[in-house]
Amino acid sequence: MKTFVSITLKPEQENNQDLIRKLIFRELNAKHIDFQKEDVKYVQEKKSVDARHGGLKLHIKYNVFIKEDISENNEDKLPVWKHTDGHKTVIIVGSGPAGLFGALTLLEKGIKPVIIERGESATDRKRSIAAISTKHTVDENSNYCFGEGGAGTFSDGKLYTRSNKRGNIARILKIFVNFGADPKILTDAHPHIGTDALPQIITNMRNKIIELGGEFYFNTKVTDLVCSHPEHMAGHPELVSGSHLKVTGVRAIDLKTGEEKTFTGDAVVLATGHSASDIYQMIAKISPTSLEAKTFAVGVRVEHPREIIDAIQYHGKAGTAGAGNLGAAEYRLTTQVQDRGVYSFCMCPGGFVVPSQTGPDEIVVNGMSNKNRNSLWSNAAIVVETRPEDIPATFTERAKRESCPALAGLYFRDHLEKLAKNAGDQQKAPAQMMTDFIARKASENFPKTSYTPGIVSSRLDQWIPSQIADRLRQGFLNFDRNMKGFVCDSALMIAMETRTSTPVRILRDSETLECPGLSGLYPCGEGSGYAGGIVSSAMDGENICEKI
Repeated sequence: MKTFVSITLKPEQENNQDLIRKLIFRELNAKHIDFQKEDVKYVQEKKSVDARHGGLKLHIKYNVFIKEDISENNEDKLPVWKHTDGHKTVIIVGSGPAGLFGALTLLEKGIKPVIIERGESATDRKRSIAAISTKHTVDENSNYCFGEGGAGTFSDGKLYTRSNKRGNIARILKIFVNFGADPKILTDAHPHIGTDALPQIITNMRNKIIELGGEFYFNTKVTDLVCSHPEHMAGHPELVSGSHLKVTGVRAIDLKTGEEKTFTGDAVVLATGHSASDIYQMIAKISPTSLEAKTFAVGVRVEHPREIIDAIQYHGKAGTAGAGNLGAAEYRLTTQVQDRGVYSFCMCPGGFVVPSQTGPDEIVVNGMSNKNRNSLWSNAAIVVETRPEDIPATFTERAKRESCPALAGLYFRDHLEKLAKNAGDQQKAPAQMMTDFIARKASENFPKTSYTPGIVSSRLDQWIPSQIADRLRQGFLNFDRNMKGFVCDSALMIAMETRTSTPVRILRDSETLECPGLSGLYPCGEGSGYAGGIVSSAMDGENICEKI
C-alpha cells in the first residue's frame, strides 16, 4: 500500500528521526490505516518553510509505503537513451535547457540531435563572463545569456515552476540529479542547483549526448534558414509566398574561422533563448506573420543586505543560526498598480547581481546564487508588466515601417538597455537608493554591492519611462506594507532588468507544434515565448521533440 502524509516540525527538529517516525505513525492512525510499524517505509517528497504568524515551521510531505518495496514504486524512472543510428537527424539551435532536454528526448528514439550553439562551452564561457567585470568587454556571442546551458547556467539554476500541466517536473529533476545535481532538489519546495554546480552538470549532459552519437557545434552562429516550397505547391505559383515554406536546415558561420556551414535534417528546433534578437529579425524577413507581440516585463534589480531580508522573513532571526539552519530567506511579492502587475522575479537569496548584457552598447542586470546561497546580499528583479499596447508610438511605428509590427516590444527593450548604458560608465550600471528613487532625489552614498563591474549614481526616476517608474515607486510602497522593512536606507536599485521574458512570440500550431508559416520549424523554450525558466523550458523541449 502507498499513501502520503504531511507533518509539521520546528526547524531544530528536522533531523530528529525518532520524532519524524512517531508523527508519521500518528498520521497513519488518523487516516484509519491498519499497519505494523516494521512494515512502514517512507521517503521525503517535499519540504517547505512557513514563516507566517511570527513563528518558523517546516511542512514536510512523505511518500509512505506499507509492505511494499520502495524501489519498485518509482513512478518517474529515468528514461532509456539509445545510441543513434543516424537514420533521422534533428537540428537543434541552442544548447539551453530546451535544447539539451529535447536532444535527450530524441535519443530515447535513437534520433540523432545536432546542436548548434553560438556561444562557448560552459568551461570556456566562464572566461568571457569574467571579462565583463575585469576588462569591461562583452563578447556578443558568449556571455551570461549565450553559451552552453543557456541563460540559466550562470544565473542561479532555479528550478521552481508552477507549470505542472506542461510536463513531468519530477522527471526533469531526476534527470538533473542523474547528471550530478544534489538529490535535495527532488524534495525542496523551491529547488535550485546553484551557479557553481550547474556548469559541470550541463557538461555531463553534453558528454552523454555525444557518447550516444549526437553532435555539438560551439561558436557557431545561425544566420539563416534553409527553406524550400512544399511539394504539394508545385505548379501553383499563386500560393508560393513567405508564409508557405518548409524549413529543411539552417545556415551558420563558424565564429572562430569565418567558415560558412549548412546543416540539414528532418526538422529544425529553434531553442535560442530570450535574448537572441537577431533570430527574430531573421524570421521577420522570411515570414513576418510568424511572429506576434506578447506581454513582457521591465524594471530593476533590487539588492538588500541579506541580513535585512532574513530578519524580515524569519521575524528577526538569522537565516543560518537562530532560524535553525534554514538558509537565506526568500520572498515573492506581487501587487497591482494602475491596472498593471508589479512583481518580484528570479529572487536570489544569498546571491549576487550580475551583468547580462549581450552587446557593448547596453546594460542589463540579472541575479544568481551559488549552491549554498551564502553571500552577504539578497536580490530580486522588481518588474512592471508591459503589454503590447504600452509600447510607445516611436517603436510601434518603426515596426510597422519594417513590415513586422510584432517587433515593437523588442525595439523598446533595446531602447531601455541603451538608456541604461548611457547612464552608466563602461560596464558599470546606473543605480539609485530605493528611498531616493521614491523621494525623487539623487543618491550620494552607496552601500557595498555584489555587482562586480561596479555602479554609478544615476537619477533612475528621471530617465526610466514614467509608465514604469511610477508603478515601481507605488509598488515598493505596497510591498513595504506587507513586508515591513523592504523599503529601507540599505535597499539599492540597479538598472535595467529587461530579460525576464521575450517581448515576441514565434507562432506554432497547437497540434503539430510547428510554426504555421514555416513547416518543419519547431519554436521552443523561452525564446519562442512559450516557456519561462529552466524547468518549463526543459519540458517544452521534451514536448517538442516527442512530437517530432
